[in-house]
Amino acid sequence: MKIKKIAAVALAAVMAASLLCGCGGSDKSAEATTAASGEATVKTVKDGVLTMATNAYFPPYEYYEGSDIVGIDAEIAKAIADKLGLKLEIQDMEFNSIITAVQSGKADMGLAGMTVTDERKQSVNFSDTYATGIQSVIVKEDSDIGKIDDLNGKKIGVQLSTTGDIYAKDDFGADNVEEYSNGNDAVLALTSGKIDAVIIDNQPAKSFVESTKGLKLLDTDYVQEDYAACLSKDNEELLDAVNGALKELKDDGTIQQILDKYIK
Repeated sequence: MKIKKIAAVALAAVMAASLLCGCGGSDKSAEATTAASGEATVKTVKDGVLTMATNAYFPPYEYYEGSDIVGIDAEIAKAIADKLGLKLEIQDMEFNSIITAVQSGKADMGLAGMTVTDERKQSVNFSDTYATGIQSVIVKEDSDIGKIDDLNGKKIGVQLSTTGDIYAKDDFGADNVEEYSNGNDAVLALTSGKIDAVIIDNQPAKSFVESTKGLKLLDTDYVQEDYAACLSKDNEELLDAVNGALKELKDDGTIQQILDKYIK
C-alpha cells in the first residue's frame, strides 16, 4: 500500500500557535506586545490569560504528571505565553472538541499534536509547524500483521477525529475502524482482543508499547506529517504574534531543547 505523506509546503502555516482562539472584545481584554514583532500590539485573551485546549493523553506531547498537564506542547505553549506577556492556562478536553472550543472562543488556541489538513483549515488558522510526526501501527507481539497491507480486513483502533482516524477509514473502510476518545482506550481494546491494531502518532505509540507488555510497533511508518497550533480565524493579529514568538523560540534553540528533552 502506498504510504501517504502530508506535504511540508501545505503545513508551513502550522507551527506553534498552540494557544489562542481570540476571545477579545471585552473591556478586560489584555494587550500584549510581542517581542518578535517589536512594535505591534495584539489583542489576545481575557484578563491576560492565554487558554490552550488539548487532549492530555498523548505522551510526550501532553500528559498528566500528578494533577499537572506537562509535555512538549505544554512547554512550547508556556514559552509562547511568556513571549507575549501572558499567563498560560491549559484545558483538557476530547480531541474532537478542540477546534470547536477555538472557534467558539472557549479556548484561545489548540495545541495537541495536531496535523494541518485542508478540512481543518476551513475552520481555523494554523501556526507555523514546530514538530514532525509519524503515524505508526501498534499490534500484539504474536500478531500476524507484519506490514501495512496486512491491516486489510482487520479491526483497527484510532483516536476519534485524528488524522489516523481519517486515513484508516479512507484506506481500510469505516466498517473496519473503531474510534476511541483517547489513545489509551484504544490500546486497552487491543490488549483485550477487541481490535487487531491501533494507528496513532509514533511518540505516543512508543510510550504505550514501553508501558504495556505484549505489544510492538510495525517497522513501517504509516503516515508522515507536521504539527502546528490552531487559532481562531477571527484573530489574525494573534496568529502573527504567535508565529513571531515561535520564530524567536526556534532561532534561539528553545523549541529544539524542548523536543530533545522529551524525544531522545
